[in-house]
Amino acid sequence: MLTLNNVEIQLGERHWNYAIELDTHGVYALLGRSGSGKSTLLNIIAGFLKTNAGDIQWRGDSILTLAPAQRPITTLFQNNNLFSHLSVSKNIGLGINPKLQLSRQQQLDILNVLENVGLSGYENKLPGSLSGGEQQRVALARCLLRRQAILLLDEPFSALDATTRQEMTALLRTLIDEFKPCVIMVTHDEDDANAMNATQLRMESDHIVFA
Repeated sequence: MLTLNNVEIQLGERHWNYAIELDTHGVYALLGRSGSGKSTLLNIIAGFLKTNAGDIQWRGDSILTLAPAQRPITTLFQNNNLFSHLSVSKNIGLGINPKLQLSRQQQLDILNVLENVGLSGYENKLPGSLSGGEQQRVALARCLLRRQAILLLDEPFSALDATTRQEMTALLRTLIDEFKPCVIMVTHDEDDANAMNATQLRMESDHIVFA
């Protein structure tokens, strides 16, 4: 269970209060207008923003004081966060060792996760040589390699064309069924939420409600 106990944050003149319980292996889509606080929630859970009050618990234990790297969380960002000068394998390896001091087993794990996302043979390519959908698959592979219990998706399909969006949706659903993380997907598109078979949440008046 992922629990947000009256987590409050003040950013400028805006104030949010997040209070919700999510199942350990649930898939949730958070909808709402631009600026409503959707991405703010992801940044709070990931530890990128400090809160003013409340607590965040995972399976009954508080993670609020943990640094982002210590939390059982991985994030798939909208812009993929790939380094253009690093190969696909090194971009993925950063997810498990920022210094890229990888063991032989970890190198094999990278090849395996590339196969999982349909990119076998891409390990030495640079991000600039890949399509947008392929870049997102690399970013997803990095998330999967970390094997964290909570997966945060920040507008994962917004930059993709219709065909690639369908492919990524199907891939994500397959991998989520296999690895069973707790998934929170921020999106402005209700069709994406339906495609992921997600329980829908909505930001209303600076707090979360079940849609």
